[in-house]
Amino acid sequence: IQALLKLIVAVLAACLFQYFVFGIMILVFARMSPLPFYKKILFTQSIAFATSSSKATLSTAMNQLQERMGVSKTNSNFLMPLGVCINMDGTAIYLGICALFFAQAYGIDLTSQNYMMLILTCTLGSIGAAGIPSGSIIFMSMVLTSVGLPIEGIGIILGIDRVLDMVRTTINITGDSAITLIVDKSEGALDEKVYYSKS
Repeated sequence: IQALLKLIVAVLAACLFQYFVFGIMILVFARMSPLPFYKKILFTQSIAFATSSSKATLSTAMNQLQERMGVSKTNSNFLMPLGVCINMDGTAIYLGICALFFAQAYGIDLTSQNYMMLILTCTLGSIGAAGIPSGSIIFMSMVLTSVGLPIEGIGIILGIDRVLDMVRTTINITGDSAITLIVDKSEGALDEKVYYSKS
């Protein structure tokens, strides 16, 4: 139980760090304050947290981007569905941390080649993971097998997966929204008056 608690803390800390990275990306690449983004994305995040499904949150996220953040319809209609399919930051974080957890639990030392393989398979696994609750569990066995870890350990984390799934789905949809905002700004299509408005 203590080991699982450490796993939960590690995943939450990594997701929190990634959450602030999105703000830094908006600040650096879009040259805008990330504060309106963080404020206006809260409703979308609450839907993602409650449903644990990026696809169920998609229409809400697109609506919020267009109406409350001034993102153009063209970019949000193209980038958000694409992001929901292939841009799952929270899932990649979760797969990587779980793989390290299993390696430590079984006392298996990972080499630098194993770490490179983990990076590759976690990225591919996050791209292929379905936008449904606990979809990443399907790809967990692929990640573990790629570095020679036993897949039997997946059963250990099933009890805590649902809670962590809520958090990583929130990170996934936040990342999709942040990237869409940045791309829209880079193309000069973003309505900054709407973005900075209080509504």
